[in-house]
Order: sequence, then structure tokens, then C-alpha cells
Amino acid sequence: MSTSTPVTHPGHIASSPSTLDTIGDTARVTAERAATYAAQQGQVAARHYVAEPAKDLLTLMKEYAREKPDVAACWCFGLGILVGWKLKP
Repeated sequence: MSTSTPVTHPGHIASSPSTLDTIGDTARVTAERAATYAAQQGQVAARHYVAEPAKDLLTLMKEYAREKPDVAACWCFGLGILVGWKLKP
């Protein structure tokens, strides 16, 4: 039987199982931090790029409805018919 010894190259330190476990734990922690940061930034972006334009659009629609209530009522009636027709069984 022959026993194998770790092959080392100049400037390379042979890795022991405990060193690999430590490296794996460090990588896992770093990946968790990156995922948490990405999730937080995604929520910030969603608030800004979804909520803000939606508020602006609703504000514009309310202003238009105040200026031209008859046209807004026709649009609501037409959309109601369209949605009702698509949802009928």
C-alpha cells in the first residue's frame, strides 16, 4: 500500500480538511451577505421604480378626471365592459 501525500507547488500551501471547511464557511457567509444586500437593493428599486410612477400615474388620472369627467366616465364604462366580457364564464 502506498500513501499519498498532498502535492504542493511553489508558493502553494497544502489544504487540510479544516482549512477547506473554513474557506467554505467564509464563502457561504459572503454569499449570504451578497444575497441580503441584493434583496435590500431590489426592494429599494421596487419602491422607487414601481411605486413612484404608479403614484404619478394615479395623480395624472385624477387630474384628468377632474378636468374632463365625461371622458373619464366613458373610459371607465368601456373598461368595465371589456373586463366583464373577458371574465364571463
